[in-house]
Formats: sequence, C-alpha cells, structure tokens
Amino acid sequence: MQRVSPLEQIDVIIPTLNAATSLAATLAALPPGVAVIVSDGGSTDHTTAIAHAAGARVVTGPRGRGCQLAAGAREATRPWSLFLHADTTVSPDGWAAISRHIERPDARDLAASLRLEIDDPAWQARVIEKAVAWRVRHTGLPYGDQGLLIHRDLYGAVGGYPDLPLMEDVEMIRRLGKGRHVGLSGEARTSAARWRRRGWIRQTALNLTCISLYRLGVSADRIAKLYGR
Repeated sequence: MQRVSPLEQIDVIIPTLNAATSLAATLAALPPGVAVIVSDGGSTDHTTAIAHAAGARVVTGPRGRGCQLAAGAREATRPWSLFLHADTTVSPDGWAAISRHIERPDARDLAASLRLEIDDPAWQARVIEKAVAWRVRHTGLPYGDQGLLIHRDLYGAVGGYPDLPLMEDVEMIRRLGKGRHVGLSGEARTSAARWRRRGWIRQTALNLTCISLYRLGVSADRIAKLYGR
C-alpha cells in the first residue's frame, strides 16, 4: 500500500470575510498535497473568486469566525485539520514541524499551534512575539493566528469550534486544556495590519483585555462590540 504523506492528510480550513487583499498570498504559500477549504461569511469583494481560482473548495454561511470555522470543519474529509487565518502564512519550517507532529505516536491526542511571527520589522513586533511565546509555553494559550492543527477525533471529542463572533480560539483551547496542546517550532507569519491600524500598545492591550473579560465570564457578543467587530 502506498504511504500517504503527512501533508496529504491535512485539510487547511480558512475563514474569510472580504479578505481579497491577503488571501491570495496565504493560498500561494500552501504546499502541494494539502486540501483547502475556504469558509466565507458573505464577502462582497473578490475573496471567493480568488479561492476558486486557487482550487480551494468554498463553503458559504453566516458571518462569524467560530461559525465559519465550524462550517469548514464539517466539510473536511481528511484526518487532520489546520485552521488558518486568511492573513497568515506558514513557514517552511512550520510545515516541517506540522509533518513531524502528525507522525508522532500520540499525535491524535494532541492539538498543536505554531510560533507567532508578525509581518513587520518594528521592535514592538519582536516584543509581542516573545511575550506570546512565553504565554504559550507557560499557560498553553496561543492566538488563533498561530494556526491550530488538530485530528478530527480530538476535534469531535471537545465539541469543535463554538458559534462565537470572537474568542472562539480561546474557547477551543479552554476545551482542549493545556495537557492536550503543544507548541511547534515553526512559524506562522501573520499580518501586522491591526497593530499598525490601532497602534502597537493599544492593540496589544485590547487583545489582553478581551481575553481577560472572556475568562471572567463576559459574553463573546459584548467583547466583540468592544473589539469593534
């Protein structure tokens, strides 16, 4: 029987909403072998056309990242899913780390995320990257734009992504628990657009505030209003 490579076992699931400016680069950076599912929340730009042109399977539904991630997961047919934001690319080292993870004997019981890299030369970006790496190492809580690799059995066991407009990544990691998540050595390179738009300090403070409020029991709908989504 012919061996199936790790990459051929992955559905890359990308939620989109008017992501035409970033999606093409994200899709172009995907390696041969992976399958791609774009879960769109009602884009009015060329997002879905870009996805179709790249050979991705496109599903459409209600807006909301948690809802869109869950919709994409329902369409997945491969053993592994990599949930990836539309403005994030995985480095070659990241794909190598993903392949090694899938070949671990205990891989099915462990979700994994990559190391955050922000697409900006500013020193503030390096500080944020180091802070996020520390947080992942000591609390097991990555950002959603670090990607999440998970086997379909584990995904089903924790109930999948919740239908939330924000904090869906925090809730997923809460469901997994620190013991069922590992950080990988490769990078997920994400756009710095939101930090540039709001400012490095303001955006970082807003991120931390939203996470803290969610952990204190504030609803995701109220947090989404605060965030401006």
